[in-house]
Amino acid sequence: MLRKYFKLIFVSFYRSLFFPFSLLKSNVKNANINIHTSHYLNRNRILPMKSDILMNMRIEWEKNDKEVKDILRKLNQLMPSVTFTDIMTTTSARNSKATILNQKGSYCVGDRLMVRLDLYNYLGERKKYGGDFLRVRIYSSSLGAGASGHITDYRNGTYLVNFTLFWEGDVKVSILLIHPSEGVSALWAARKRGYDKMDFRGKFLNGASHVSTKCGFVRSTTADLCEYLDERDQEAFYCVKPKRVPCEALVKLQSELTLKSYLTDLERRLFKRNKVGAEILHPFVGIHVTMANMNCRVGMTSPSPSGFVWQNQWYPAFCKVLNGSTLDNVYSCLQGKQVFLLGDSTVWQWIEYLSKRVSTLSYFDTQGQSIIQSSVVVDMTKNITIHWRRHGHPFLSFFMHSMKSHTYIARVIDMVEGNRDTVVVISLGQHFRPFPIELFVRRMVNIRGAIQRLLLRSPDTKVIIKAENTREMDDDQELYSNFHGYAQYLATKDIFRHLNVGFIDAWDMAIAYKAHQGHPPEDVVWNQIVMFLTHIC
Repeated sequence: MLRKYFKLIFVSFYRSLFFPFSLLKSNVKNANINIHTSHYLNRNRILPMKSDILMNMRIEWEKNDKEVKDILRKLNQLMPSVTFTDIMTTTSARNSKATILNQKGSYCVGDRLMVRLDLYNYLGERKKYGGDFLRVRIYSSSLGAGASGHITDYRNGTYLVNFTLFWEGDVKVSILLIHPSEGVSALWAARKRGYDKMDFRGKFLNGASHVSTKCGFVRSTTADLCEYLDERDQEAFYCVKPKRVPCEALVKLQSELTLKSYLTDLERRLFKRNKVGAEILHPFVGIHVTMANMNCRVGMTSPSPSGFVWQNQWYPAFCKVLNGSTLDNVYSCLQGKQVFLLGDSTVWQWIEYLSKRVSTLSYFDTQGQSIIQSSVVVDMTKNITIHWRRHGHPFLSFFMHSMKSHTYIARVIDMVEGNRDTVVVISLGQHFRPFPIELFVRRMVNIRGAIQRLLLRSPDTKVIIKAENTREMDDDQELYSNFHGYAQYLATKDIFRHLNVGFIDAWDMAIAYKAHQGHPPEDVVWNQIVMFLTHIC
């Protein structure tokens, strides 16, 4: 009887927390488009908006617009803008050279290994500009150790790579040319061209039958549209309005490829699988390292590289981690905690793996909702509750997923009361890669605003930002290239750099582990979780 009572309380809390927010009607600038705005009502009525509230919202919109433009300007300055007419003039991994600048017989733990890269094209000519997308790593396979390096681009075909030698033993070097600068330029230009590389189909329920229409982020048709608008944060999504069916009847959404490409045939040749991630060969042998930190905490600055792998365990360069090998440490860290994991399936992996490692955590009944909706695990005896909820549009899935509880992460954060036992984790990026980066930047700026409001009302709440990780190199590069992920990684670090949050550098960890999967293996996931536990304990 007592268990049923607690379960009833939990269901009531869970439903109230994730109940959809009000979506308010906006002015329509294009008079040729008939917009039907879908409202979620606040207690069956829409509250009038006072003029001072509207004025404050406009000020906030202008401020956010300026910041989005500033971030895009910074990213544009980083990216090469080059054209080519002959594939032979693009960067060749085989012809490029790597040289150790501080060569010596042995190194000490903590020393730097400095490597100069001189890049050449297929004709054997030295490159005269930079912008190549490189991935560099040191590793020791026998020790299960690895770490990324820090790259300086001199914009003239020369790069300096700095590795920190974190562990004792023999060390090898890996240098990969992921994309030549010409490919980076083509991908960046193609990404900015539009939102039409991916389509969405909305399913509207009409009594016992249903009808499907086209949906998306832009108002690119003269047909009647349903507008699903979060006016405060200026997040909008549209569907063609079905005849004699209200906009509120949208229940599910599905994404589909359009096969639209903005790459030329010549540019596409740069993204054949044998050219993505080509190794730059080098003669380095016998790099031998011989044989001294504070605890990780929220608000610490993460250096580059942020840490290393040794014996398949992640060690941050700037702090000590929790010993995650004993369940007692995990239990004591999570006891009494309410954790909100908000984002994509890479953070859903946390809830999946925690439920495997911690046997007392069990899935709570969420009315049959699947991974692409929400999940909850609980431990009633230790008062542990962990929620996972997917982020808002775009969430790419070739399976239909429910739209009735769609909410943007910023809105979910606004519903979190917060206290010293509340933790919020944010992770998104993979689903934004096929679209112009403005969409991702604006979303993260809105999320940062919600985090600032949360920390203002509850400074003891802990907030963790999990960076996105790398993914497979044989995916469609125009849509999903890791270059797109890297641009978002840079933007994320810029947006949250002054906020008192924890940062889990999943990008750096994935490189160190050589985990080129959209969903990393369990040992990588567990070390992400250990970093998370370290930040909150």
